[in-house]
Formats: sequence, C-alpha cells, structure tokens
Amino acid sequence: MAQPFLPGQVLAMTAQAADRLLRLDSGDAALLYLQLLRRGSLEGLRWPEGRIQAALDQLRAQGLAPDAPLPAPEPPVQEAPAPEYTTEDITQALADKSSTFPALVDEVERRLGKRLSAADLRRLYTLYDHRALPAEVILMLVGWCTEEVTRKYGPGRRPFLSQIEKQGAAWARIGIDTIERAEEHIARLTRLRSREGTVLRLLDIPPRPLVQREKDYIAAWDDLGFDDEAIRLAYERTVLKKQSMDWGYMNGILRRWHEKGLHTAAAVRAGDRDPRPIRAGQKPSAPPSADQERRARENVERTRRLMEQMKQEGN
Repeated sequence: MAQPFLPGQVLAMTAQAADRLLRLDSGDAALLYLQLLRRGSLEGLRWPEGRIQAALDQLRAQGLAPDAPLPAPEPPVQEAPAPEYTTEDITQALADKSSTFPALVDEVERRLGKRLSAADLRRLYTLYDHRALPAEVILMLVGWCTEEVTRKYGPGRRPFLSQIEKQGAAWARIGIDTIERAEEHIARLTRLRSREGTVLRLLDIPPRPLVQREKDYIAAWDDLGFDDEAIRLAYERTVLKKQSMDWGYMNGILRRWHEKGLHTAAAVRAGDRDPRPIRAGQKPSAPPSADQERRARENVERTRRLMEQMKQEGN
C-alpha cells in the first residue's frame, strides 16, 4: 500500500498535547504550536504582535508553551513589488473569455458606480493576478470597503481602488483567499469595529480613529474573552499606577489575569478563577446587529449568484 506523502521532516506530538489543542478549539493556537514544535521559536513567523500574544497565552494556559519570553520573530521579509502591468496586459486580460476577470471588472464598476480608469484596472488586476485573490473574494472585499467608506463619510461615498488594493494586499498576506475565510474575516472585523468603540468609552477616551497598535491590543483582549468590567478594572489599576493611560502596562495586567483564568471583574476581586471561566478565544461581546447580519448575508448571496453566472458564461 502506498504511503501518504509527508513533505520534509516528520513532526510528532504527544496524544496529550493533541487533546489539549483540540480543547482550545483555536486555529491560531494550533498553528503557533506547530511553529514552536518545528523551530522552537517565533523565527520566520510574520503575525502581528497581538495575534502572537493571544495564541501564546492560550498555549501557556494549557502548559503547551514556556512561560519565559520567546525570542522575537524576525522582521518580515520585504514583499516583492507587484508587476508593472502594461496596457497590453490589461487588454489581453479583458479579452480572455476563459477568465473571470472581465465579469469582475463589470461588477466592480457597477458597485462603485463608475468606469474604471487604466490605473484602476491595473490595481484590480494586481489583486486578481499578482495577489491571486479569487474574483468572489475581491467582490466581498469591494463590498466591505464600500460599507466602511459609507459608514465613515455618509451615503453615496465610494472607496478608491487604491484603498481597495491596500486592503486586499492585507487580506492576501493573512490568507483570506476563499469566500468562507472572507465571511469569517468580515464578521470579525464588524464585531471588532463595535468592540473598539466600547473599549474607548471604558478607557475614558473620546471617539477617535485608533492606530494599528491600539487595534491589536483590543483585538487580543477580545480574543482572550475579557468582559467590559474586567477591562475597566484593568484601566483603573493602570491609571492608579501610571497616573495616565498606558496601553502596554494595561495589556500586561490583562495577560496576567488571563494566565490565572480571571476574565471578569468579580473573579479578579475575589482572586479566584471564574466559576464558569470563559474559554480562551470565546467572544463575550454583543453580536453584530440584525441589519449588519442581513447586509452581510445579502452580499454573500449576491456574490455567489454572480460567480455561478460567471462560471456558466465561461463554459
């Protein structure tokens, strides 16, 4: 009987480790465990700090990672620049009847309410060809960017292709390359968008755009399962100690509480584990509104219908 193909060196883990990973029910924790099993460090891992710390905390809570600080990951490798697509390249792509790119262009133009310029077409083709994002994922990306611009600037406003391309590059880097992953990613971004506003109020910070590091902190706290009262308590202790808000110091407080299984203010004050602890990665914040869920479902269904039509026309 033929042996299954296993590329490179074979890695092995104990049954106990596998059971603990399954209990965590966390893809990031499992991937980080494989990274540590393979290299014993964060070498080559290109995740943002908040994502690494959240997964590391989950592993430590199960005894699957050392408490000592791990060596920092290497700086990300500089991405290769996108090709300089010529007018001829774009013309050939638009004339290719076997490609979904022509139909994608038509749908993007419809959604943005304008004809795409030559520069816009190159940006869209960069996502399609260089970034290798499927057409259906690009359409979900356009929908998300349109909703964000409308939310920020009012009805009728549409994103520029430069904004869509930038966001699409970020999606490609973290592997958002299927409609299912795009659905999950958009749902998480929608929930975190609401969560960010809530956390700003808890920290007595007036509404304002967050820098990326602040967003990473809030996403990590949300992934670890802290409720509003626990975050407020950590903020109060931070201000008491530092005399002002200090994101790094507050993050340290919350990480220590997580390692002890404390995710509510009542549990912290009692100095004991939660009576019903929140599993690492569980999200206690309010779910998206019914209107947000409806719009997301409609967008997904429109995308799927369009992709089926595009496939039929290509046959």
